[in-house]
Amino acid sequence: QVQLVESGGGLVQPGGSLRLSCIASKSIFNFNAMGWYRQPPGLQRELVARISSDGNPNYADSAKDRFTISRSVGKNTVYLQMNSLKPEDTAVYFCNAVGAGWRSGRDYWGQGTQVTVSS
Repeated sequence: QVQLVESGGGLVQPGGSLRLSCIASKSIFNFNAMGWYRQPPGLQRELVARISSDGNPNYADSAKDRFTISRSVGKNTVYLQMNSLKPEDTAVYFCNAVGAGWRSGRDYWGQGTQVTVSS
């Protein structure tokens, strides 16, 4: 049905930047919101950022002023631009989509992309 595929993770130095991409197999207008979660090693999954169907963004405190979520409707893609990366940003980052319309109440997840920030 719905598939989400993340890309863009990798190894970067502290202070560096990465841009994550999440490509959905359906139009992003099938979803009330799309966003990014992350799971650091040994810790619980946490929200990083989300964007609603009207383009309104929301960020976790840890992501404010450093990360930017955006979307391309034509490419069925949501992005997470990450700047000024810190070692504590190291985690597996997951794309998430919340269904709209007949898909309401359903959550969809990508398989994750690893982000590692270290010297």
